[in-house]
Amino acid sequence: MADSESGGPPDVLDSKRDATRYQVLVEIAARQPAVSQSEIADAIGVTSQAVSDYVRDLVQEGYADKQGRGRYEVTKEGVDWLISRTDDLETYLDRVSSDVLGSVEVDAAVATDDLSEGDEVGLVMRDGILHATLAGGAATAVTVTSARAGGTVGVTDFEGVVDYETGAVTVLPVPTVTDAEPPAPETVADNLAPGGLLAVAGTEAYALVSRADLRPDLRFGTADGVTQAAIRGLDVLLVAVTDEVPRHATSLREANVPHTVLDPAEL
Repeated sequence: MADSESGGPPDVLDSKRDATRYQVLVEIAARQPAVSQSEIADAIGVTSQAVSDYVRDLVQEGYADKQGRGRYEVTKEGVDWLISRTDDLETYLDRVSSDVLGSVEVDAAVATDDLSEGDEVGLVMRDGILHATLAGGAATAVTVTSARAGGTVGVTDFEGVVDYETGAVTVLPVPTVTDAEPPAPETVADNLAPGGLLAVAGTEAYALVSRADLRPDLRFGTADGVTQAAIRGLDVLLVAVTDEVPRHATSLREANVPHTVLDPAEL
C-alpha cells in the first residue's frame, strides 16, 4: 500500500525504478497495440534497452500482455495497478499543493526600482496594478526574485494593508435601438473621470462611444471586469445598453462597489 495515506510520498516515487515502470506502462497504454520502444524511450528520457527491460518485467508480472512483435496491451491487472498508483499520486500532489505550496504565498508586482532577491519593499496600488517600491508603504513584503525597474517581481511575507480606495463606477444607460434616441456623444466625455477607464456593454453603447471618438478600455466580460477594476481603485464609466444595466448593477452591489446610474432624462 502507498505511503501517501500517512502523509509520505507514494510507492511509485520510492525509487527511480518504480517511477520509470509507471511511466513505461502509461506509455504502453497510450500507444497500444502498436508500441514503439524507441518512442517510449524518447518520451521518458531513458535508453531503448532500458525500456525493453521494463517491458519484459511488466509482461512477466502480468501488467502487460505481448500480442506479437512490437504489439503490447495493458492487462486488467495493469490498469488496476496504474489507477491505484495514480490515485496515490493525486492524493500526494493535493497535499503538496495545499500544505506546502499553499503555505508560501507569492504574488507578483511591478518593480518601481531595480530589485534583488531578499529586498524589503513597500506595496502600493497604481492604475489597478500592485507595485513594489524601495520607498516603503503601509504594506510591506520581501522579494523572492530579482527584477529591473518596470519588470515583474515575486513578493511574499506580506505585512500590513495596501493603502488605496475603491474606485467608483458611473453607469451611462443607452436605450435600445427600438426604444429612443441615444444621449449626445459628448455625454460620454463629460462623465469620464480623468485617468478612469471606459467600458461598453452592448452594440448601441459601442456605437455611442465610437461617435464620441473615444476607444473603450473594456468591451467584453464587463460585468466582472468593471467590478474588478473598481475594486483595484480605478474609476470607471460604463456605457451600457439599458438591458445590460441590471446585470452590471447586481455585480457592483454584491462587491460593495460605489456606483451611480445616470438618469437619461437629465442628460
